[in-house]
Amino acid sequence: MPQKPFTTAVIDIIRSIPAGKIATYGGIASMAGNPRAARQVARILHSCSEKEGLPWWRVVNREGRIALKEEWAYSEQAELLEGEGIEFSAADRIDMSRYEWRPE
Repeated sequence: MPQKPFTTAVIDIIRSIPAGKIATYGGIASMAGNPRAARQVARILHSCSEKEGLPWWRVVNREGRIALKEEWAYSEQAELLEGEGIEFSAADRIDMSRYEWRPE
């Protein structure tokens, strides 16, 4: 089944997030043309990350937190982000002003 244009845009945007930067679900949805589709971005990540080779770990929630639960790869995502130089506060938050990716 062919991908919808929104799905294609989301995949392209996620692929574009550079190492050491993060984007939010809602920010990606906005860039892809539907600012109210943050949950759709999460579904696309869940279903396409492996087969599309997406850097899924670079996507966090609007608070700068990892949205995954511990049993769903929270630690793996944190380790991957830290490996790219992203720092977490004592409250497990990422400084959005420092690390959020904003394409030109």
